[in-house]
Amino acid sequence: MADEHDRSMMENLYWWGIPTMFRCPNSGPEDQDIALVGVPHSAGNGTTERDQHLGPRALRNVSAVQRRVHAQFGIDPWNAARIADVGDVPFPRANDNEHCIEQITKFYQTIDDAGARPVSVGGDHSITGGIVQALGCGKIAGGEPISFLHLDAHTDVFTKVDHFLGAHKSAAHWGAYLADQGKVDPTRSMQIGLRGHPRTLDWLQPSYDYGYNVVTMQEFRHRGLEDVVAQSKEVLAGRPVYITFDLDCLDPTIAPGVSNIEPGEKGFDIDEAISLLRAARGMNIVGGDVVCMMPTKDSPNNITALTAAAIMFEMVAMIAENVASE
Repeated sequence: MADEHDRSMMENLYWWGIPTMFRCPNSGPEDQDIALVGVPHSAGNGTTERDQHLGPRALRNVSAVQRRVHAQFGIDPWNAARIADVGDVPFPRANDNEHCIEQITKFYQTIDDAGARPVSVGGDHSITGGIVQALGCGKIAGGEPISFLHLDAHTDVFTKVDHFLGAHKSAAHWGAYLADQGKVDPTRSMQIGLRGHPRTLDWLQPSYDYGYNVVTMQEFRHRGLEDVVAQSKEVLAGRPVYITFDLDCLDPTIAPGVSNIEPGEKGFDIDEAISLLRAARGMNIVGGDVVCMMPTKDSPNNITALTAAAIMFEMVAMIAENVASE
């Protein structure tokens, strides 16, 4: 008993031991229900906000201090499902965005083939394109295009821009090219929290043209949380769901260490964001990601990394709950 107590105390010290995500074992995706993945990629967001590749290491460093059980769900996800940290996607040509996106797709095809559901930390938001190129119409999705539950300050459907500083499958384009490929169904997807600093008055039009269900931050404040959650449940019902969470949807006061920070309008508080995520609870969640962390801009207490880990924990808990009910 004393040994178990000592072990529990030590494992709660985030600065002690080998940093895997949430103290999970490091292994391949075979025989796992959930694969935790680091995607240390930042070539998809230009040359000014490149430190996003440090996000996976920052989250690993602090994730041991996160919750071990989910009080609201009444579940211990780490015992309810087989979960492993499968490591980082390798990027031998890290400054070549297009090559990196294909590396991501190959890595996640292996995870999909193994039947594990990936929950990832980036990395800039271009990683979602590489991931969903593998998962959309894949094994876990049952051969169907996926539906996005997408929380973000920006649409990432910027078809009016051919590339972003040389990157074509960039952080600004995945919402469009995945739809063009048939990997995602925009008409059964949600984009929530959009409040980016627009440079043109028609900046939302590409999302509308593709058929995404758009809820701007202004509309969210007007309609209220319960109404938007109800819409999300209706739109996503019966679909394979992929959750992509850009930390810039949060208010800068609680997530200061992000790329493309949006200070001009209040973002989500953490309770709002988690409630929106839980709209997917009980659905066929095929995976999820948390993106755009900038550890070099974080507060000394690592609040953005801790917040990213809390969001990741919610995704893990919802998938583990599904596994436990099978």
